[in-house]
Amino acid sequence: MATVLLLTGVVLLVGTAVVTTRAPDAPPTRPAVSGNGAPVEPQVSGAALDKVIETAQQRLRQLPTDWSTWARLGSAYVQQGRGTADPSYYPKAEGALRRSLELEDGTNWQAMAGMGALANARHDFHAALDWGRRAEKANPHAGAVHGVLVDALTQLGDYDGARTALQRMLDVEPGLSAFTRASYDFEQRGEVTAARDALDRAMAGAVTPADLVFCRYYLGELAFNTGDPVEALRQYDAGLKADPDYRLLYAGRAKAKAAMGQTSDALTDYDRVVQALPLPELLAEYGDALTAAGRPDQAREQYHLVDTARQLQGQNGVADHLGAAIYLADHGEPAAALAEAETEWKARRSVLAADALAWALHRNGRDSEALDFAIEATRLGWRNATFYYHRGVIRHALGDRDRARQDLRTALEINPHFDVVQAPLATQLLDSLGAGR
Repeated sequence: MATVLLLTGVVLLVGTAVVTTRAPDAPPTRPAVSGNGAPVEPQVSGAALDKVIETAQQRLRQLPTDWSTWARLGSAYVQQGRGTADPSYYPKAEGALRRSLELEDGTNWQAMAGMGALANARHDFHAALDWGRRAEKANPHAGAVHGVLVDALTQLGDYDGARTALQRMLDVEPGLSAFTRASYDFEQRGEVTAARDALDRAMAGAVTPADLVFCRYYLGELAFNTGDPVEALRQYDAGLKADPDYRLLYAGRAKAKAAMGQTSDALTDYDRVVQALPLPELLAEYGDALTAAGRPDQAREQYHLVDTARQLQGQNGVADHLGAAIYLADHGEPAAALAEAETEWKARRSVLAADALAWALHRNGRDSEALDFAIEATRLGWRNATFYYHRGVIRHALGDRDRARQDLRTALEINPHFDVVQAPLATQLLDSLGAGR
């Protein structure tokens, strides 16, 4: 049966070949990448964002009580922090947004939504939900408000609530921002064709180079995650032709090239992107690529930088327990991984948190407990190769060879290149169980 999302005056039919709606009328706000596997906001070009900040600062020097400009400045700082991977912008954002709310707190939905976006960026999803609800009461007709709610509810594991918020967003602003969030919603539920259709619709309505490259990046991610690095590379390269400064495209291209055996080129792209975007997840990815390439000393340098980047995030209010749990579990610190995963699971009950806890429990030899969480991680039907790999390894540890074989085969059918280090281990384990792929 086709999944139906209603738009203003039309229906988006997903699971069929039909997708109809009007052209987007809002700028993109789907989250781009994070250690949570969730979207982060797409970025305005650095020069354009600098201009927004400069203009707002100039106006506030003349009109220091202009609460709407304080809200605009705070939201720009949030984007700047994401775009530069520099979390020191987040305290600046909070200061500007709180100043805006001090000047006007009743109708100031812009600052409320900005606080929600900031909380999402810091992985404080409960606070983001609270701010989103306040903003919704102040202005239920703003797509950005519902975007904050979609992101927070998704990360908290309230997938039905997230879809309801997404429907409202589609109703009030059926633009690129809503379509890209719809794509992620469908992908999590295993509806890959629907996810691709939503991104195609988003790209059809893209009106700026920034919109276009954002869609290209996500089409590349979707292709890679479903086991097609050739198509992924095509999308990343197309995006780079439109905007060679969109840095995440180099990370995607590196991942695709590594999958295709182009190791030297992949490492060059990884080095390029981490120089500009030293995000913990990208540094870890680069380190793993160096490990797979037989360069352990260089890999250790990147792993050290992961710790530095996480410390900087923590100092500026970012608490990524999920990303830390997976990283620590895969890099020889099982006890610390479990502490991070348990903290994350107490805060939110998402399938990503369930997978992280399952894997951390496995790394600590607690496989009977781990299996329950590994099963929970796959409850939505997400075609996530890592989830099935983790569940297969846990089942193998428990002596369930048949189901372990089935899960490992599923992981490698979804994406035989899902992880530059773990995917070869999945292949080895499956081969050891016989009746390979």
